[in-house]
Amino acid sequence: MTAGPLMPTALSLADVARLLSAAGQKPVTPSMIQADLDAGAPANPDGTVNILHYAAWLVAQATP
Repeated sequence: MTAGPLMPTALSLADVARLLSAAGQKPVTPSMIQADLDAGAPANPDGTVNILHYAAWLVAQATP
């Protein structure tokens, strides 16, 4: 977990998983986030995730 305030534009995989798990009904793991990154989800050059870009990617994947 990150020490200090979270930056929504640069979250670790663990922080993204924690936030999504808290917001949803099913647990989300860092390995699930990594699988999405491997499938083309956007990530920052340093490996962190912008939660807004990631959420938009998830919505696009769910839209037929």
